[in-house]
Amino acid sequence: MRFAVISLAAATLTLAGCQGVRNTLSGPEPNPGPCPNALSLYDAHRIVNFSGPEIVYGNVGFTGEILNVAGSCTYTDRSATPIDMEMGMRLGFGRGPAAVGDSHTYQLFITVVRLDPQRNFLGVIHRENFEVTANFPAGADRIEIVEEFSSIRIPRAEPDTSGANFEVLVGFELTDEQLEFNRSGMRFRVTAGQDG
Repeated sequence: MRFAVISLAAATLTLAGCQGVRNTLSGPEPNPGPCPNALSLYDAHRIVNFSGPEIVYGNVGFTGEILNVAGSCTYTDRSATPIDMEMGMRLGFGRGPAAVGDSHTYQLFITVVRLDPQRNFLGVIHRENFEVTANFPAGADRIEIVEEFSSIRIPRAEPDTSGANFEVLVGFELTDEQLEFNRSGMRFRVTAGQDG
């Protein structure tokens, strides 16, 4: 039981151009069930890299944040065939005062999990890691990128297994220190300390 991320393509700034989402909405027949939720994992939805041990703004290097996640799906027929899902996520990246260079590669993950009818976690069906490289134009300290996943295949054991029994979660790969920073509630913004 696994799903496959068949293609990963960078787009720009908006999810409005997802042709597959449009096709799903305008199709001749509605899905027989709901789509799995597509979400960012709260503790892993942002990343802040520090150049030194002190947690101060002057040590902030490259940062990243998952700003939005959206998905659509199709049940290919009424039998126990997989649910095919498309997903996009809008990502914001920052370059702090300690960042070196004009690009940075971020490590992220996408995971499909199974839930019971009471929304309790049953287990991970599949997890896959991927990279996103943010290239900052000269003078820019903040950019946004949209990543699209054109095919996430979610297996179903029975014809009446609903998409509501699954969730697709995304997040940044974090060190223990970065995870602790996120859980502390502390935040740095790229514009912090600037006049205006």
